[in-house]
Amino acid sequence: MLYLASQSPRRRELLDRLGVQFDIIDVDVPEVRAADESAIEYVGRVAREKAATGLLTLSGIAGAVVLGADTEVVLDGTVFGKPANAEQAREMLRRLSGRTHEVLSAVWCLSAGREEHAFSITQVEFARLDPGQIAAYVACGEWQGKAGAYAIQGRAEAFVVRLAGSYSGVMGLPLHETMTLLQRFDIHA
Repeated sequence: MLYLASQSPRRRELLDRLGVQFDIIDVDVPEVRAADESAIEYVGRVAREKAATGLLTLSGIAGAVVLGADTEVVLDGTVFGKPANAEQAREMLRRLSGRTHEVLSAVWCLSAGREEHAFSITQVEFARLDPGQIAAYVACGEWQGKAGAYAIQGRAEAFVVRLAGSYSGVMGLPLHETMTLLQRFDIHA
């Protein structure tokens, strides 16, 4: 049985698109980047810790496979994370304005005695945003709980000039990479 270790409704929605049966397990993993950790190492570690924490809560359930994922926005080596407040959201959007940033997504699948992972790196170019556009977007509240202070599947999609990579990865779960991992664990729709 597949379990998604995530509090994200978006990841649940995305995984559901693959047509696989799964249950949700709620995990709480601190998302704090170590000083010497690269951005890709960080998202990989957090995704793995989510899956491992989930698997630990399911000890004794034969055949459990746990999927953990993490997604971060990176610009000039800075991992943006989720803004704590509207001012942080405005600052993130100001920095992303008119620039190309990376969205890193890591997916880990763990079972008793087995683990595999995949990464997705997507380049996202934002249009130049004026202060009014940023203020209106922040006022709508869509930025809350979103890495980089935006939800590509919402109003912020209008900010995207160009995207090279996985749209679903920017949303929070790269579906092609996830499907490939699940097939390796013999999980199919």
